[in-house]
Amino acid sequence: MAFNFYEQQGQSQDQNQNQNQRRGGRGFTFTPKLLILALLVIIVGLTFSTGFFVVDQTEQAVILRFGKYLKTVGPGLQFKIPFGIDRSFNVETQTVQTMSFGYRATSTGNIAGSSTKYNYSKYMDESTMLTGDLNIVDIQWIVQYRIDDPYKWLFSVNNQAKTISDLSRSVINQLVGDLPILSIMTSERTSMEVEAHEKLQALLDFYDIGVKIVTVKLQDIVPPIGDVQDAFEDVNKAIQDMNKYINEGKENYNRIIPAAEGEASKVIQEAQGYAAERVNSATGDVARFKSVLSEYEKSPDITSKRLYIETMEQVLAGNLTIVDKSLENFLPIMNLNKEEN
Repeated sequence: MAFNFYEQQGQSQDQNQNQNQRRGGRGFTFTPKLLILALLVIIVGLTFSTGFFVVDQTEQAVILRFGKYLKTVGPGLQFKIPFGIDRSFNVETQTVQTMSFGYRATSTGNIAGSSTKYNYSKYMDESTMLTGDLNIVDIQWIVQYRIDDPYKWLFSVNNQAKTISDLSRSVINQLVGDLPILSIMTSERTSMEVEAHEKLQALLDFYDIGVKIVTVKLQDIVPPIGDVQDAFEDVNKAIQDMNKYINEGKENYNRIIPAAEGEASKVIQEAQGYAAERVNSATGDVARFKSVLSEYEKSPDITSKRLYIETMEQVLAGNLTIVDKSLENFLPIMNLNKEEN
């Protein structure tokens, strides 16, 4: 019995060993080749993920190698040395960016039926300025710019947006401080925009931050809220009425003056024509008289009789009325040369 027991126990151990060998044949074991393949896959994945990058159509990319500027590339699929050796920075160079002063948009109004809302109260320190005649005015304006050199934009200054904001506020404050308030609100508005554009661009070029100004546009220019604003609104209404009456006067002038000038020109031309006619007629009469005079001087008696006869023919050509002193009435005498029926 003892022999059978030990024999059965040995058989069970052999069966367990065989089962363990079969399980080990189906298990996963790491080999050097498999490890190398896994490393290659990881390296290739990292190479593609850190080596290739996409630059949008509106962008340019600045590439640095070990932190030093290497080059600037344009839109498309680009390659750089992976694993952090090369680093790329995409910068929008074709988009016109807008910076507002004195107000900010709180909602964009993208939802149908909604409108854009603005916040003015928090930004009055940007818009409130002192004019050249010591008045206070609130000015809102915008600056539109485009990044011209992405490398300078990234590395010339520490805070690009704040630099543009500070320079723009400085330029507008200078222009407002040189002009009276009425000029700022009326006649000098356009010239201020042009001058602000030129001065701001000159400052940005001096600091060399790679930015081109597209436009500087003044928005609302109003006096401080209160009685002063009401008074200025009355002044603006009066100016508008004045311009209205001036335009109406110019319209009447343009309608009446040309008509009067045309009538005057017509009268002058008629007078000149009449004068020319009278002069020509008188000249003809003088010429005719001189011709008669020359004939008269040749034979005075004959010429005088001929003139008398011609004159009498003209006089007696029609009806003739003879006045009889002894009678109270006139006697009509018919033309003697006319035949009676």
